[in-house]
Amino acid sequence: YVRLKTGNVNGGFDDKLSGSYLSATSSSDHTASSGTVTQTDAIKVDKIWYQFPVGESLQVWVGPRIENYYMLASAPSIYQPVTKQFALGGNASTYGSSTSPGFGVAWTQQVDDPSEGRFALSINYTGKGGDDASAGLLDEDSKEFFLTKVEYGTPRWQVSAAVASKTNGETYDGYYHTKAGETYTKDLTSVGLRAYWKPETTGSIPSVQLGYDVATVDDAASGEPDEMSAWMVGLGWKDVFIDGNKAGLAFGSRQAATSYVGTGSDPAEDNTVWEAYYSFKVNDGVSITPAIFGGSDVQAEGKDVNGAVVLTEFRF
Repeated sequence: YVRLKTGNVNGGFDDKLSGSYLSATSSSDHTASSGTVTQTDAIKVDKIWYQFPVGESLQVWVGPRIENYYMLASAPSIYQPVTKQFALGGNASTYGSSTSPGFGVAWTQQVDDPSEGRFALSINYTGKGGDDASAGLLDEDSKEFFLTKVEYGTPRWQVSAAVASKTNGETYDGYYHTKAGETYTKDLTSVGLRAYWKPETTGSIPSVQLGYDVATVDDAASGEPDEMSAWMVGLGWKDVFIDGNKAGLAFGSRQAATSYVGTGSDPAEDNTVWEAYYSFKVNDGVSITPAIFGGSDVQAEGKDVNGAVVLTEFRF
């Protein structure tokens, strides 16, 4: 699998801290000798990995540019987001990751009837320093990210639990983790619970996606956060008004610190975020999606964010 990607999105739609970062956002940064970062239209290799089966039940991945959520027996979420904060059932510390070298394996129970419930287990590893000659994979300086996901379900519903361990200085900040503007390098353990259900027929009854993440920080210093959490609910409708059209609505709370060592508080602890969209097909290859989104107490108490966007997608 190789994905080439380009884009020059900047401003609010690539702001990872405010909740306005779009799932479709792509930017090609260029850092000049002066240190100035600019957006360009350069095409780059965004993802590259090799996937292969071992028998009927195992899948294996290995590659120099991959993220942990690609190396799963199945996706933890069926909700299709507009803003990235609602991706993966909530883009918090369990599944939130960056492109890195890595490898993984997933086992799926074989069942006679595809509609029956089945178990699956996924285990994977990524290391941000894996492409650095001074670190490498499985090295104390490689900023490691281990993820294990256990799931049970059918094609119509699923419940899952995942445990993520970020070690050896893997940083976490306001986008995936806590308190905008502050970066920490302590080890972190996060648990992500996910559940979804979708109706047998399309129409007025929506599919439902639930997500909850809770994380703890090892050996947090005085004044630093040692616990954090996030949650989301996503609803999706297919064939709304016209066959092929779809709609979505999601709301929740971005991950924020809920406990500090000694004194301290996260000004975004009580934040709420939401989005709503309607997507209609112009023809077999083109769809247009108007969307609105917003949030309160995002990054800081009293800081509200509201926005709108129209996305046009071409498939060929």
